[in-house]
Amino acid sequence: MDFELSEEQRSLQQRVREFADRELTPGASQRDASGEFPAQPVKKLQEMGLFGLPLPVSYGGGGSDFVSYVTVVEELARCDASVAITLLAHTLCATHIEAFASHEQKERFLTPLASGQELGAWALSEPEAGSDAAGIKTRAVYDDDGSWRLDGDKYFISNGSRAAVLVVMALTDPAKGGEGISAFIVPGAAEGLEKGKNLDKLGYRSSDTVALFLKSVRLPQEALIGARNDGFAQAMQVLAAGRIGLAAMALGIGRACLEQSLIYLRKRHAFGHPIADFQALQWMVADMATEIDAARLLTLRAARLKDRGAPYAREASMAKLYASEAAMRAALKAVQMHGGNGYTRAFPVERYFREAKLCEIGEGTSEVQRLVIARSLLNPSPP
Repeated sequence: MDFELSEEQRSLQQRVREFADRELTPGASQRDASGEFPAQPVKKLQEMGLFGLPLPVSYGGGGSDFVSYVTVVEELARCDASVAITLLAHTLCATHIEAFASHEQKERFLTPLASGQELGAWALSEPEAGSDAAGIKTRAVYDDDGSWRLDGDKYFISNGSRAAVLVVMALTDPAKGGEGISAFIVPGAAEGLEKGKNLDKLGYRSSDTVALFLKSVRLPQEALIGARNDGFAQAMQVLAAGRIGLAAMALGIGRACLEQSLIYLRKRHAFGHPIADFQALQWMVADMATEIDAARLLTLRAARLKDRGAPYAREASMAKLYASEAAMRAALKAVQMHGGNGYTRAFPVERYFREAKLCEIGEGTSEVQRLVIARSLLNPSPP
């Protein structure tokens, strides 16, 4: 498998890197402190076509491969992970519609998402259903008038209060548990859809993360995505791809930890020497660099498998598991190398530390990824 980026992919990487250094880095710490949503940077990224990068050209997207997409995510996360996670959440919504919706649904809802006109959100998690995605309680009842009625609460929904289009998972046959879940397209302005305030989070403080309250939200029959009760299977496929994107986000955070540590080691002096001369710290950056490279290779492998149309769920979980834990280890080392300075908001490694932790939790915890990997090994699919 070739892990080298093509000339076109390297050009995109450089363009996004320059944008992120210029437009994201200067205000990232201030936005983190204030909780201000990065509206202007997101708008510019939409205008650049990056919010529709892996989506079909026929619906206004960029038609690019998934390797290009994860390359973009890494570069954004390196400077501001709140912007990166905004893109990840939008892509979950858009790719769900792209993969399973009808042509009419795609024309109406996917086109504005792919072209950068609107923001999307994906709503699966609930107050009592995180890792146990099949345990959701939100109900969708088909009424006699030919409409759906949705009732329930969603939690930790990125882009939830700003999205014009949401994909919402709800129970259509509670007796079947996870096999009785369906997916619906819900307009952000739907009557009965109430949106909570941005959660006061440890990290990603400028991303929009809210609770959603669905109170007799009425939807037309054609709001259903695909077949009734197929929602859980759809969600698992969408999450598999999403885990590659999250691995890329973790990779960007880990890379930022390494880059900032190298700058600090060269500038900081102790005992009459740059602290870069001390072997203990040299070993730390050596470990960081090695693990970040390994995470990148795992992420690229999963992305290339997806691009080839080959099975990739296990490889996506491996990439997400390793990259997220490597990012957390890199953040721990970065704070340690910065000493007391690393414990203050004067240096960005403190923010990276808070951001890295979510990578071990979001889109399936590390424990869930280990279950996915182990089960695929113990019960392999037939060739």
